[in-house]
Amino acid sequence: MNNLKKVGLTALAGALVSVSANALDVSVSGGASISFSGEEKQTTGNGWSMNDGITFSSSGEMDNGMTVTVTQILNNDDVASDRVFDTQSLAIDMGDTGTFTFYGTGGSSVMDAIDDKTPTANEESWDDVTGADAIPGGTGGANMMHYSNSSLMDGLTLSASYTPSSGATEVESSMDYGFSYSGVDGLTIAAATGEDNTSATAGLDLTQMYATYTMDAISVGVHMSESDSETANADKDFTALGISYAVSEDMSVSLNTSTIEYENSTLSDQEATAVSISYTMGSMTLSGNMNSVDNIAGTSTDDRSGYSFTLGFAF
Repeated sequence: MNNLKKVGLTALAGALVSVSANALDVSVSGGASISFSGEEKQTTGNGWSMNDGITFSSSGEMDNGMTVTVTQILNNDDVASDRVFDTQSLAIDMGDTGTFTFYGTGGSSVMDAIDDKTPTANEESWDDVTGADAIPGGTGGANMMHYSNSSLMDGLTLSASYTPSSGATEVESSMDYGFSYSGVDGLTIAAATGEDNTSATAGLDLTQMYATYTMDAISVGVHMSESDSETANADKDFTALGISYAVSEDMSVSLNTSTIEYENSTLSDQEATAVSISYTMGSMTLSGNMNSVDNIAGTSTDDRSGYSFTLGFAF
């Protein structure tokens, strides 16, 4: 990472916020990767792809003691329309009062950020297979707000997020609440609940919870999620298990499984299994995974496997 410390841009910082900053810290970091992926029973075409991103971050402490951080991530992949700022955020650290973040783009709600938290050396069990249902998540995107506070108790973080209505498909706004606790050595537990009202006709009530425990080189975890839909027979229950083992300081392997149970009795439970591996050499990481999914999206006649290998660089 290249850090340009305490650049004298006080006048510019004052123009961006209502109070002045004594100094501005600027940092730039980046990464790039080359991937090769494939899938049985699918015409995937050229399996090679590339992704890269550059993160620009600037922060300054205000006269009132608050710290304001502006972050922009320039992300570029093979799709020309995606060559834009992937994330734009403004975070206000208010000390013991917590941190408020406004995302212009690329935001994640409390529910969406949890995703599948079972330990893995690379990808989740349901990834890299076309059409496979992922864990039911929350909202995300542009012009949303997030708040977190970790000062109330050692190891405890409380979070909340708010996604305003778009006025079009989103008739109502969406809100999430959650907590995580890591006050016991090696153990992390977390839970969240909220709404996803991005659909005008099929709002979702969501619940997520997970626990992970690390002892020496072994990490184990369980993740459970419920999605209750306003649409009849559209509820989903997600359960995932994972275990990872650090073979050395540089290499890790993992085994992950997940099941999605559908309220709709015409659908079969989707079952996924994945084996992942990663090897790190300084700022370079070589990773791969093999995934197998049965009853994709509830279709009993659709079983497929996929794989992906990535060489990534951080700088």
